[in-house]
Amino acid sequence: MHVLISGASGFIGSALVPTLTATGHTVRRLVRSTPHPGRAEIPWNPAARSIGTPALEGLDAVVHLAGDNIASGRWTAAKKVSIRNSRVQGTTVLCEALAQLVKPPKVLLSASAIGYYGDRGETTLREASPPGTGFLAEVCQAWEAATAPAVQRGIRVVHLRFGIVLSPAGGALAKMLTPFRLGLGGVVGTGKQYMSWIALDDVLGVIQHALSTETLQGPVNVVAPQPVTNQAFTTTLGKVLRRPTRLPLPTFAAHLIFGEMADALLLASTRVVPAQLVASGYTFHYPEVEEALQHLLGTSQAASG
Repeated sequence: MHVLISGASGFIGSALVPTLTATGHTVRRLVRSTPHPGRAEIPWNPAARSIGTPALEGLDAVVHLAGDNIASGRWTAAKKVSIRNSRVQGTTVLCEALAQLVKPPKVLLSASAIGYYGDRGETTLREASPPGTGFLAEVCQAWEAATAPAVQRGIRVVHLRFGIVLSPAGGALAKMLTPFRLGLGGVVGTGKQYMSWIALDDVLGVIQHALSTETLQGPVNVVAPQPVTNQAFTTTLGKVLRRPTRLPLPTFAAHLIFGEMADALLLASTRVVPAQLVASGYTFHYPEVEEALQHLLGTSQAASG
């Protein structure tokens, strides 16, 4: 396949590019900077509603991952505008361009997130579950709706609703490792909130599966089949790292440190299952959190610190 990737230098994208090329696919990158001579890059500027549309001809698939990092700082008013615009505006520009092509790609995998469901306690959530409330839920709904031009053009669109992606190279786990290795880890809030997670290896597997599985379309929960509570995750990570986990982060402290972001990313309970992936025949490499952490951290990494 000839695959275009936006967000190729990001956490998931930087792992996806070599994975796809190693399996025989040709990859092009959608970049905001000036394309480098000799590289397979296509320029775009979502804020200016500009994209190199002619260069999009001939693609078989697009994996759209671009978006401002939601955990890179406190959610000021400006940050929230950036989070929303980077997703909704970027997706709109891309999908309008794809819809104008003489021969559009057969499939678009467009990132979304389980923030779509909001804080839902112990309720088990599947793709057919209704959206929740709050900033992230509203962003995810608008983000997914922005693919409408591609859907109307007949492109198979898959909304990848990512859970917490686990990897020591980035994301939530990478931020946890230093305090946990120092014995400073502990539950957040009550510890009863559910965390819907997935190993990066399975994220890459899911993307490849979604590219080739023509029956998959619409929302797809990109999470492992066994969500866990924050308490269970904390205990398991401590076990794998062989470190105590006795220093909790109380709710008031989380609010003090992270502000509004704490409620959405640390304290919200989102118990999501991958109903569509299971129904489509995807086999998880790491369905259980302990084996996932053991794989990701390894014996030598886990014991170091």
